[in-house]
Amino acid sequence: MTARSAAPHTADTPADMPICVAALYRFTGFENPSDLRAPLLATCDENGVKGILLLAGEGINGTIAGTDAGIQAVLAHIRQLPGCAGIVVKFSRAPSMPFLRMKVRLKKEIVTMGVEGTNPNHIVGTYVAPKDWNALLQHPDTILIDTRNDYEVAVGTFEGAVDPKIKTFREFPDWFRQQRDHLLAQGRTPRVAMFCTGGIRCEKSTAFAKAEGLDDVYHLEGGILKYLETIPQEESLWRGECFVFDQRVTVGHGLKPGNLELCHACRAPLSAEDKASPQYEAGVSCPHCHGTQNAVNRARHAERERQTQLAAQRGEAHLGMNMAQERARKRKLREEEVQRQQTLRQNVLDRLQD
Repeated sequence: MTARSAAPHTADTPADMPICVAALYRFTGFENPSDLRAPLLATCDENGVKGILLLAGEGINGTIAGTDAGIQAVLAHIRQLPGCAGIVVKFSRAPSMPFLRMKVRLKKEIVTMGVEGTNPNHIVGTYVAPKDWNALLQHPDTILIDTRNDYEVAVGTFEGAVDPKIKTFREFPDWFRQQRDHLLAQGRTPRVAMFCTGGIRCEKSTAFAKAEGLDDVYHLEGGILKYLETIPQEESLWRGECFVFDQRVTVGHGLKPGNLELCHACRAPLSAEDKASPQYEAGVSCPHCHGTQNAVNRARHAERERQTQLAAQRGEAHLGMNMAQERARKRKLREEEVQRQQTLRQNVLDRLQD
C-alpha cells in the first residue's frame, strides 16, 4: 500500500467492519512540535476520529480510528506537516470504535528508547519486505530478535524468535549489550533480524545495533501488521496473535480482530485460561495483577466496571466517547467560574468604595 492509499474500504468490505484503523509513524524533524498539537487535535475531533498520536522533535507516531472519510481528513492534515508528505500508513478494520477518546501528546521521543543520538534518519538496518522475510528467517545464520514487551510476545511471535523478556522498550539497549556476545557466538556469519508491531521500534533498535558496531542488521518493513496483512496464513511463520494497543487487543492473519480480551486493571491480554482463573474478576483483577492492588484500587476498578456495564445496558459508551463535548462542557464550567470570581471581586471593590 502506498503512502497515499485510501483506507481499504471497498464494496467487498464486510458491513460489520465499518471502522477504519490507521497505524502510522514518521521520523522527521519538527522544530516546534507543541505548535502542531492543537490544530491536529482539532482536526481529529472535527472528524470524529479517536486514538492517540505522539509528537516529538523527531516526528510523529500513533494509531487512530474512525470513518473512512474521517481518517482521510486527518491523514490529509498530517501529510501537510513538515516532512510527512510521504508518510506510510497501515490500515486495518474493526467492528466498532476501538478507542475511547482522542489524545495528542507531546513527548521527548515518539518511541522511547532513551539512548541519545539514535536517529533512524542517519543510520538504520536494512529493510526486508514481508514477501522476503521468510527466506531471511530460514537462513541458518539469522538471529531473530523480538523487540517488543514481554506481554506482547506472550500472545504471539515468529517461530524461533529470541524473547528479551523486557517490560518496556527502554530496557532493550541494556539487554542487547549484555546478550550481544552470546547471541553473536551462535552464528558463523551472524545476521541480526529484528521485528516489532508496526516497524517503529525496529527503526530505533536497528539504528542502535548499527551504532554498536554491527553491520549485518535487518528489520521487517511495515512490522508484523504488514506481514499479517500480506502473507497468506498457510505460508506464514507467525505463531499466535499480534497484540495491538487498542480495544481490539489482538489481530490475526488478514488483520482480523483476534480472540483475546484486555484486563481493565493492568492492561494485560487475557486468554480463555486466564479468564477461567479464580483470580480473574472482570474489570478488577486477573492472574497477572491479582494480589498487587490495594483495596482502594480494587474498589475503583470495580466501580468503573459497574459504570461501564450500566452504560452498555443503556446503549451508551462509558469513559468519554464524546470527548469533544466533554472538553467543551469543562471549558464552559471554567469560564463560568472565572466570571463568578470576577463578579465577587468587583462586588468587594464596590463595597470598599462605598
